[in-house]
Amino acid sequence: MKINLINPNTCQGMTDKIAISANSIALPTTQIIASSPQHGPESIECAFDETLAAAALLDVIRSGEEQGVDAHIIACFGDPALDAAREIATKPVIGIAGAAFQLASLVSYRFGVVTTMTRTLPASAHLLQRYGYEHLCSGVRATDIPVLELESLSMQTYQLLADECRKAITEDGAEAIVLGCAGMSDLANELSDELNVPVIDGVTAAVKLAESLHQLKLTTSKSGQYAAPLVKPIHGMFNHWNR
Repeated sequence: MKINLINPNTCQGMTDKIAISANSIALPTTQIIASSPQHGPESIECAFDETLAAAALLDVIRSGEEQGVDAHIIACFGDPALDAAREIATKPVIGIAGAAFQLASLVSYRFGVVTTMTRTLPASAHLLQRYGYEHLCSGVRATDIPVLELESLSMQTYQLLADECRKAITEDGAEAIVLGCAGMSDLANELSDELNVPVIDGVTAAVKLAESLHQLKLTTSKSGQYAAPLVKPIHGMFNHWNR
């Protein structure tokens, strides 16, 4: 199968990193096509960034459809433009936050989320509520590590992340940890060994869910919410969406 693995920001280093993580656990028959939008912010750390990235992300979804991929993964913990992507795609679209929550709920009674910036805490809380996992989450903690700093992680920064994960376990009662950024994807195994609890990275979780859906021949329902967008004139810089 082919998976369209999308880094919604424009940082090539991040795209390369998540591609390595995805390929490390993908089946031999799975082809990972890692890509990112041509336009938009270099990192996504607030609602403004996410809104700018959303339209460009949809272009990458459409490109994947034209390439005949079997699934799309939105590799940003905010799961930006997920609903719109599911409307325009004929194949499954998986957000890494939703994927991580699902797997964490299978291996723990309560899990904690450890993410990047403090200002993203409300967004994480909203996602937990949306997906129905709020009651299974022991809490969301921020490290205040900028997303781009995860590209070349220092030992000091890694320790800051590990310390917050440890506090989630000892102070909040978390039995597993969900990493709240795609840029942390390469740290899950190391943290799990150090903390002695399951540590879930949404990128790899999404890859395995995408493979499962493909094997089960399941795709997004087009009846109701995720039906194709209504046909109407679209003007200006988005007129390439006219059908």
